[in-house]
Amino acid sequence: MDKGEGAGADSRVRKRPRFSYRSRIQGLRYLGKRLLTYLIVALISLVANFMLPRFMPGNPADQMIQSIVAKTGNMPSPYALAQIYARYGDPNQNVFVAFWHYLVQTLSGDLGLSIQYYPVPVADLIGRALPWTLYLAIFSTIIGWIIGTWAGAKLGWKPGRKLDSIITPIAMFFSSIPAFWLGLLLVWFISYKHGWLPPQGAYNESLPINLLDPTFLASVAIYSILPMATLVLVGFANWMFTMRNMMITTVNEDYVQLARAKGLKPNKVLKNYAARNALLPNFTGLAQSIGASLTAVILAESVFIYPGVGSLLFAAQGTRDYPVMQGIMLLIILVSLVFNFIADSVYVLLDPRTKEK
Repeated sequence: MDKGEGAGADSRVRKRPRFSYRSRIQGLRYLGKRLLTYLIVALISLVANFMLPRFMPGNPADQMIQSIVAKTGNMPSPYALAQIYARYGDPNQNVFVAFWHYLVQTLSGDLGLSIQYYPVPVADLIGRALPWTLYLAIFSTIIGWIIGTWAGAKLGWKPGRKLDSIITPIAMFFSSIPAFWLGLLLVWFISYKHGWLPPQGAYNESLPINLLDPTFLASVAIYSILPMATLVLVGFANWMFTMRNMMITTVNEDYVQLARAKGLKPNKVLKNYAARNALLPNFTGLAQSIGASLTAVILAESVFIYPGVGSLLFAAQGTRDYPVMQGIMLLIILVSLVFNFIADSVYVLLDPRTKEK
């Protein structure tokens, strides 16, 4: 390889891509198509969310009536029945009319009233629980991403070493077990057997909720260690394997061999040449995984009785609180779509080849 080729290879790594007018139009066209796809998926999700309770035994209106009868011992008055049917839907109503009412109600931000916590709006319940879930989902994903990417770069730099043969099977073990099962093990060993950390909850309930109080924030951090550790242990392996496989391919590229031949320090070649170019799949997958991680977070929350969306969904299932279940399922789908669109946008910025596809 001559000097000219080496300079070209080196510039591929160092120069930032230039975006021409045509390239920008291609990128916007690509994002427009993706946005249209996501809007169609969101509409299908709305239909599925409407139909799902109708495939289940019972319906929200009958569930609400049974709840009132169980509490008062009497059937609701005709006026109360009319209010219940207006709010939760008449089971005998035409399905197309019912869907139209549901669509208008949902698009206006009204998710209905909870049956279990009547008359609290579902949006209020989700709004109280969502910050806890997002806190766990975002931080555990970012921590798992950093650990997995760093470990994958190290292992893929020289695959087959003793460290690789030890860490890879361990990572496979953690990636193959459910989050709630690992959470149960951690609660038993760390909390009940040794008492090192609190087994459940989100903060010390003797403290008033105050986001400006360092004591309260420290309590939140301590209580979140176990659920966050569970999610990190389950999630970091996927990042590690992706980065490791990309590194194994990248270290044999010409520009990496050239950097080695120029006598650069191995650590510099690893960081500035191999890892930097192998990082793209992990970087663009980060936004997607935050949306997808909500499912794992919801399962983990039920183990640690964390006051997030997972605990709310678990309680709603037990009491057949259909409006809350519908609201949470719709929320999970929409959040996943939003983060997928963010990932697509980042991918267009980082990889110009995406616009040409």
